[in-house]
Amino acid sequence: MSFSVRCAAAVALLPVAFAAVGCGETVIDDVKAEGAIQSNLEKSLHEKITSVDCPSDEKVEKGKTFGCTVKFSDGKQATATLKILNTDADVSLVGLKPKN
Repeated sequence: MSFSVRCAAAVALLPVAFAAVGCGETVIDDVKAEGAIQSNLEKSLHEKITSVDCPSDEKVEKGKTFGCTVKFSDGKQATATLKILNTDADVSLVGLKPKN
């Protein structure tokens, strides 16, 4: 099975907490997002993930998408696209695209 086909099976809802930042803004908790993505992908793809790197300043805005870099143990990399579902910072993994 190809990488892109297996990635389609990885789409899932990831409960990710948010962190309060000055002036009433909230941002995605990048550490929790990274852990949730790693766990979800390892279970769904049955592959070892060595790291996930998400932006640390992603504002919680319903409907917005953002990307995180995923590194696999075999050296391959991909971009995981997450969509913010609500103001509680629930996100859904909506895509996983290999990097060239």
